[in-house]
Amino acid sequence: MYEAIVIGGGPGGYVAAIRLSQLGKKVAIVEKEEFGGTCTNKGCIPTKAMLTASHLFTEINEKAKKFGILVDNVSYDLSLIMKHMQKSVTMSRKGIEFLMKKNKIDVFKDKAILKDKNTVLLENSGQEIEGENIILAHGSVPVIFPPFDQIEGIWTSDDVFKMEKMPESILIIGGGVIGVEFATFFSSFGVDVTIVELAEHILPYEDSDVAEEVKKALKKNKVKIIEGEKVEGVEKKNEKYIAKVAGKEIEVEKVLLAVGRRPNISEDIKSLGIEIERGVKTDKHMRTNIDNIYAIGDIRGQIMLAHVAMYEGIVAAHNIAGEEIEMDYRAVPSIIFSNPEVASVGKREKEVDREKVNIYKFPVSANGRARTMEEKLGFAKVIEEKETGKVLGVTIVSANATDMIMEGVLGVKYEMATEKIAEAIHPHPTLTETLLGAFEGNWAIHI
Repeated sequence: MYEAIVIGGGPGGYVAAIRLSQLGKKVAIVEKEEFGGTCTNKGCIPTKAMLTASHLFTEINEKAKKFGILVDNVSYDLSLIMKHMQKSVTMSRKGIEFLMKKNKIDVFKDKAILKDKNTVLLENSGQEIEGENIILAHGSVPVIFPPFDQIEGIWTSDDVFKMEKMPESILIIGGGVIGVEFATFFSSFGVDVTIVELAEHILPYEDSDVAEEVKKALKKNKVKIIEGEKVEGVEKKNEKYIAKVAGKEIEVEKVLLAVGRRPNISEDIKSLGIEIERGVKTDKHMRTNIDNIYAIGDIRGQIMLAHVAMYEGIVAAHNIAGEEIEMDYRAVPSIIFSNPEVASVGKREKEVDREKVNIYKFPVSANGRARTMEEKLGFAKVIEEKETGKVLGVTIVSANATDMIMEGVLGVKYEMATEKIAEAIHPHPTLTETLLGAFEGNWAIHI
């Protein structure tokens, strides 16, 4: 009998398995497809590989001459972009497979079915394996709903990674993270892009000023953005799609449904009596209502981010090993690989009582390093609690924002005072000085 069986080899599952092995446990992991889950195979890694190509294409076209670099007849080859994407996926996947061997984890490439709280049936081989504890890490699947599920050829994010030809035009339904990232990619290569977002503004979980900066960049690439409206219907006609939005018709070559993902909850989980609220419900130790069964990652239907799944896997592993560790979600970074990038952590401006906080913003345009890079859009924003001076939230809209946010994560997690962070000497000239300017607040030097 294994001390733990992990079902699912995505970011949460493989990290949990490795940590359990490091803690001296006998571990098995069951994965029916490829290691890395959605993130490695159909999400984070392929998307960022493609966006890296699109960002470079944009840099060459828009900035090369300003830097004294003369490049004529710049073009692209989609097949080579997709080859780069697939190479990134393969290398990440093989890295995880190597870690399984290195940590002496028994791997079963099969579909797992829960027979009872200690027994897992491997559907294809018919083998049964037993575990003292089980971790559910089944991940998620793209959301597709009527009438779109009845229309031939509608894309989800999974389908973009299989494309062989760049469309001339595309309608993206959903202006959240997935929609904005794909709009950034397609528009960079001259595709006629339209985004339709039901909420008041794109990136609805971020503040409106963040959305406005991203909109400026997208509109520069001629992206049409329709907010506060829904797609009333889509009809396929003569290899084109006709969408109805706000009483008007939009004709496009492709339609991408980018309205998020839902937990992948199989019937065996339901029949076992595991409690479900949107996703599998757990406590802060990652335990379900069945005390030896844990759930981590997207299957919980909560914060569906790879880095959250990874840490949930670590927490589950330590609790299985007999420690009492709880998840802390106060300082979860959210990142968007738009151009400019967006990163945020902690409270957003729309979530706080303006009477009880100070809000400081520093523009990217006032940063010396940004000027050398010809970067003008964006800002850093810090939300400070008036009474204590503690950092409650940080948002960055800037080139390399996704790499800079850790300063904010540490500030929020450890309840640091903004003035203490501002006392740290920041290297010059760097984009992190944009953050310094925000942390300096009313004492900012360079504005």
